[in-house]
Amino acid sequence: MSDYPRPVNDGARIRALDALELMGSAPEREFDRVVQMAARIFDVPIALVSLVHRDHQFFKARVGLDVCEMSRELSFCTHAIMGQTVFVVADAQQDERFSANELVTGAPHIRFYAGFPLFTADGHALGSLCVIDQKPRHDFSVRDEQILKDLAALLSEYIDQRCFAREGHEVRSRFRHIAATSPDGIICANSRNLITSWNEAAETLFGYSAQEAIGQKLDLIIPAPMRGSHAAGVARVVGGGAPRLIGSSVNVQALRRDGSQFPIELSLSQWQEEGERYFGAIIRDITARTELEQQLKHAAEHDYLTGLANRARLKRCIQEALAAQQPATLLLIDLDGFKDVNDTLGHSAGDFVLQVVAARLRRAVPVEQLVSRLGGDEFVVFVTGSTDHEQARALGLELIGVIEEQIEFDDQPIFIGASVGVAIHCGTGESDEQLLGNADLALYQAKSDGRHLVNIFNPELRQTASRKGAISSSMRQAWERQEFEMYYQPQVNLADGSLCGAEALIRWNHPTQGVTAPAAFLPVLEAGLLAIPVGEWILRTACQQAAQWRSMGLSDFRIGVNLFAAQFRTRDFAGMVEAILAEFNLPPSALELEITENTILRNEQRIMQPLHYLRALGVGVAFDDFGTGFASLSMLKDYPVSRLKIDRSFVSGVDRSLRDEAIIEAVSRLAAGFQLEVIAEGIETHEQARLMRHYACDEGQGYLYGRPMRAADFTRRYLGQRAVAGE
Repeated sequence: MSDYPRPVNDGARIRALDALELMGSAPEREFDRVVQMAARIFDVPIALVSLVHRDHQFFKARVGLDVCEMSRELSFCTHAIMGQTVFVVADAQQDERFSANELVTGAPHIRFYAGFPLFTADGHALGSLCVIDQKPRHDFSVRDEQILKDLAALLSEYIDQRCFAREGHEVRSRFRHIAATSPDGIICANSRNLITSWNEAAETLFGYSAQEAIGQKLDLIIPAPMRGSHAAGVARVVGGGAPRLIGSSVNVQALRRDGSQFPIELSLSQWQEEGERYFGAIIRDITARTELEQQLKHAAEHDYLTGLANRARLKRCIQEALAAQQPATLLLIDLDGFKDVNDTLGHSAGDFVLQVVAARLRRAVPVEQLVSRLGGDEFVVFVTGSTDHEQARALGLELIGVIEEQIEFDDQPIFIGASVGVAIHCGTGESDEQLLGNADLALYQAKSDGRHLVNIFNPELRQTASRKGAISSSMRQAWERQEFEMYYQPQVNLADGSLCGAEALIRWNHPTQGVTAPAAFLPVLEAGLLAIPVGEWILRTACQQAAQWRSMGLSDFRIGVNLFAAQFRTRDFAGMVEAILAEFNLPPSALELEITENTILRNEQRIMQPLHYLRALGVGVAFDDFGTGFASLSMLKDYPVSRLKIDRSFVSGVDRSLRDEAIIEAVSRLAAGFQLEVIAEGIETHEQARLMRHYACDEGQGYLYGRPMRAADFTRRYLGQRAVAGE
């Protein structure tokens, strides 16, 4: 006996399933329609109506799965039919009940499952309606569960109607038995299309009493445009033709006494009585169901927060345009500064901003073009019929303009910006994902170029992305193979040339290409998942080395360590720094953390508290590449900076350019006003060193004093033979 769960009444349940003759039967529109709707609503690749028999399950309707049935032993649905609630598996790989299941370890590689039982009127769970994804999902909400239940309820209603309609040999007696008490309208008519039976529910539905209706033609309740086809169908069956609707249910419009129309579900049957053919109809008002289906359809295609088209509808529109080889332009819009709104004002303010932006975009874009919320703070405008670059750029700038207008929330002004990436389709063999990917690359470039910009995709962006992807993959291997190593560039006191510290610099020693230039891999490293572990390794290695040099005689030695922006996203960055200092018995003053303006701009709220804490401990904070950004003066006022590093681009031109000299003089005076120390980078000549001393720069580093070098070379050069003998 298999050890998968079985309901207590499994035998009765299977008999009820067999009686319906659903197993192995031909596809039916009602089932197919619901699974297609479920796949769209939940944006999943697989949706199924699964009927669970004794030892196997049969898929009455399916989307995204090629097989019609499989063993019950592997079935997730056999678990779903055990209860009265939605059965959810957020990540099958992490669930001990399913982690070894062949459907998880192999095709179709199930990671997420949600299913709700399909009940008969007698309470038997025949199977389930389920949705499946190949990615884990931990955000399946109460609202999602209710939608899945509503869809399953539609199927259960259809199964109940089918159960009644298939009992053809008892039709006549059942009509007579339940007509008086049925909540559904029940009508009988003869072969001459005359009404012979009309119950109370029919009186309520249509507004005619039984006395008024009996003896009248059925045209009484049939809208005028449908009467011809109805009469033709009756005549065909009476003449011996094959019935097309008998034994099934259809949704049609019906006519009330007051002339109004309403949707009904109609189940038809027929029988012979004293040589005459009779027809029976069970009629249910499905106005509420139709409204629910419309709501579900709207939910399947629209974003619940903004009312804009959602990702599923956007992708379908793109696919239709591409299939028709229509020229099209896609604008991907990302809000700049939106995260700060959530962090400072809360998610209610963030939701309000998204709704305002959505309304502004909808007003700014012609009504025939699609505006969609892709997710988070990303929006898409999809324009068909145009591939004009300048028109796309103009529209993008216009949209940035309307987004940047002030937003008022609880009497507080909110200002956000936007960046736009544009992808243009000109009839080539692109897919919807490729077009979105192209726009995403263009958007990334727009943000890298300074934000608040419109950038149009060109193939070179993809080549650059491919190179970065290759570098990222190689760096993962480099990290695992310990190919990264630390170099150290000396920092000297410009007054007497004495060594006062070093800047720790990461290098990649590739096994075949040698030491790789930092510019070739550092931007990719900083933006990738390795930034946090590699950043901690750099800090730990540099502090360990600094502690060793201090113990060998360099008692006031200071080590400078560059920080990645991602490091401030760790839970307790300041605590990690403090623990490393304690591990190597290194005083806080021996460490100087170097940050750039971009790091601050990307982490403004997150960065302030740990920097103030570390500065209070005595850790130095150096502002790297000073003078090359946009907001440096305000940052000097707000951030706990202890040193300014004058960028090499100013130092290298100081002996040739009066402008560079003026900048260095201004920075030095500014530092003095803020009581900050100054170090000049990139000193290569004695003349540059003289000028730095003239402008009161405290320290310097550059090729004049030494190139970046390995720790062993640094030790030999600055600690002499005594250090070498002690190695």
